[in-house]
This record gives sequence, C-alpha cells and structure tokens, in this order.
Amino acid sequence: MIKKASLTAVSLLMLAATALRSNSPDYFTVDKVVAVVGNSIILYSDIEEVVEQITMERRQMGYTSDRNPRIEALEILLEQKLLYNQALIDSIEINRVAAVGEAEERVGNMVAQIGSVAALEEHFHSPIYEIKRIITNRLEEQEYARGMRDEINRKVSITPGEVERFVRGIPKDSLPIIPIQYVYSQITRFPESSREAKLRAREQLLSLRERIIEGTRFDVLARMYSEDGSAAMGGELDPMPVEQFEQPFGKALEKLRPGQISEIVETIYGFHIIQLIDKNGPNYRARHILIRPQFTIDEMNQTSKFLDSLATQIRADSISFEQAALLYSDDKYSKFNSGLVSNLELLERSFVMDASYATTKHYKENLPVDDFRALENLQPGEISNAFQSEDLMGNKLSKVVKLIEIIPSHSANLNEDYLELEQMALMDKMRREYLQWLNRKISSMFIRIDPDFRIAEEFENPEWLK
Repeated sequence: MIKKASLTAVSLLMLAATALRSNSPDYFTVDKVVAVVGNSIILYSDIEEVVEQITMERRQMGYTSDRNPRIEALEILLEQKLLYNQALIDSIEINRVAAVGEAEERVGNMVAQIGSVAALEEHFHSPIYEIKRIITNRLEEQEYARGMRDEINRKVSITPGEVERFVRGIPKDSLPIIPIQYVYSQITRFPESSREAKLRAREQLLSLRERIIEGTRFDVLARMYSEDGSAAMGGELDPMPVEQFEQPFGKALEKLRPGQISEIVETIYGFHIIQLIDKNGPNYRARHILIRPQFTIDEMNQTSKFLDSLATQIRADSISFEQAALLYSDDKYSKFNSGLVSNLELLERSFVMDASYATTKHYKENLPVDDFRALENLQPGEISNAFQSEDLMGNKLSKVVKLIEIIPSHSANLNEDYLELEQMALMDKMRREYLQWLNRKISSMFIRIDPDFRIAEEFENPEWLK
C-alpha cells in the first residue's frame, strides 16, 4: 500500500522548498527546474520526493547521513536521467507492459487509499489517465536506467589473476568473515499415494473451472483457492513471453484467446487452470489458479516410516547412505552424487548456467528451515530421523539428512572461499568500470545544474559540476 506522503510522486501541484544553504533562496514559489540532463529535466519536487524516500529508508535501517540530503538526491536523479538518456540512444529494451501493469496497481492502491477515482483526480487536479501516464513514464524511466546499468555490468568479466591481486590488496584484518557453513546429504521421498493426491487436486480444479464457466469470477476464486503468491492479485501473473513460463503452462497459454479458460495443466508446481487476459506484442498477461496435490496425515506418515526404517538400516551398516540415496531418493539433483546437497536446482531455476557457481557448502540462512532444525542436532557423520518438508516448488515430501561437515566461521581465503572472493572482486571491478563509464558520459552529454545547487563540496562526484 502506498503511504499518503508518497502520493506526491505524481503530484502536479507546486511544492514549497526549504533553504538548501544559507546562500540559497528561502523558498521557491513554483516547482523549479533544478537540472537538465540530455532531454530530461529534474524538478525540485522530484528532489523532495527522493529526499523523503532515502530519509524513510535510513530511518528504518537505523542510520543517518552527514551529506546534504537534497544534493544527495540530486546526484541520484542526475545519474538516473543520464542512464535513461543513454539507454534510449543505445536502444535498450524494457518490458513496457510490466511498467503499465505496475502503474495500474499503484493507481489502484492510491484510489483505495483516498476513497475514489474522483477524489484522486480532485487531489491532483488531473484526470486519472494523466496520473497513470505520469507514473508509467517514471517507471519506464527507472527500467531504462536499470537496463542500461545492467548492460554495462554484463560486459565486465574477471580473471583468476585479477581475483588474486584484489585479495592481496586487502589487509588481512579486513578480509570478509565467512559464516558457518554446512555440508550435508539427503534422501527425499514423495508419498507413494501421489497418484491419488493428484486425482484429488484435479477434481478440485475441475469443480472450480465449472464454477467459472457458470459465471463466478476467475479472480475471486483465485484469491480463495490458489496456492501461490499470485492469489493476492486474483491469480494474475507478471506479463512475459510465453517461452518464459514453465512448460507446459506456456504452451497451454499460447493456445488461448483473451478471456478463454484452459483445461487442467500439470507442471512441476502442481495443477493449474489458466485464463488469458490479453496479449501485447510477445508478452502474455494471464491469471491462474494453482492447486497442489495434498496428502493425508497417514499418507505422509507412511513415507516417513519408510525413511526411518531406511535410516535404521544405514546406522546398522546394512546399506550405505550413498547406496540408499541412489536406490530410494526422489531428488534427481543429489541421488546420483551420494545424496550430497548442492545449489544446482536453485541455479537452474534462476537460469544461472555457469557451473562455477555450484557449491555444496550452505550458509545457515540459506538452508531450508526444516533441514537446519535437523542438522543442528547432529554431529558429523550422524543421520537424522525422518521429517516432513517441501521442495523448492512447495511439494510435500519426507526426508532424512546426514551431516557431513561443519565449516567454522573464518576469514575468507582463496583456497576455501574462491567464489565469494571472486564475486567481491567482480563487484569492485564493476563499480570502478561503471564510474569510468559514467564520467565519460557526463563529459559528453548536455548537463545543466541550477547555480543554487552547484555546491562543489557537497557533491560526491565532482564531475557533475564540470
């Protein structure tokens, strides 16, 4: 929900200003143009809005800054406008449909807060379509700036030699502290009655589909029954190309006409019915209802009993954990690796294809809660009792875990923590190369800053004033 103060984000009213410094005007009678970057302007009201945002964020985080807040806000906006203008020059592409959708959501929140569309229009002395247009333009500008920054960073790579030189340049007492890490194996098992549970899920969805066809609104039933985060939005999903949806969800969506409802579709997440809202270019806007197979207590307990029996055999050396994982585990990411748990599934679902990011070391905060509760009671080499948990898609299962090693907290070193140090070195290189790029663009792009704001000692990057 947008706070009332943040309604000024689209305000067309003139804003009063406090004095910037003793040599600045005591106030502005109109919403003054403070700076021009390329084809973009920065208004005093824009600066006040950013000041409010960063002040609120810092208050929540419990710290303050000694910098002049308006100059700090101005530098943030100067950078955003420069990135935006360069993004247009470089033909950076963004998802405009997503910006429009977010603008609609924000305006909807504002209407709900203020009471009605008429009240919002009266507050801003502008029609609702103009308010939406302003918010959409701002969101698009932010997306262009973010896309330009990402494009710059994508071109930066780092070599092992650069990582080593970076680490050598850090004083030993300033090296990052690596928290405790856990290495462990697992055997996971879905209930044997998954077929019956799937039938129950399908029957529930068939009933919901019938109600929608008979006239009940899709979004109403999605809010009531869908078992994922989209339920709060009436089942609506972010617009995206069909190939970015999980398959066969995307294939089913592609066949629909606006307003049409799909047959039941099964994915790794469960069962869905889908409604196409509209299609804009390559982007599909849709809503869905997700029902996951649900198991009875007896069905889940039966699976846990099987794993408890298996764990007893492992402890008695009747079978090794590695053999048991290969024969009985349902987790394809670990069963062929002696049950050793890695982040491979997470990387795959995040579309990270670089194998160098794979690891079997897990920080406490990254562990599934159920896994950590079992591991914290074990010594290296010990096996837990069976416990019930969920996979990354939220599907119910049972598992046992074996603690392999606890790596104590320590100062980072290249032998044990190369990935973390490589990421630090890469981020440092990205920062340096981005600053060089930014300063080159500052010198080549038209920039004008109002004399009242040209306070050299307050600027973090003095290049803006040249």
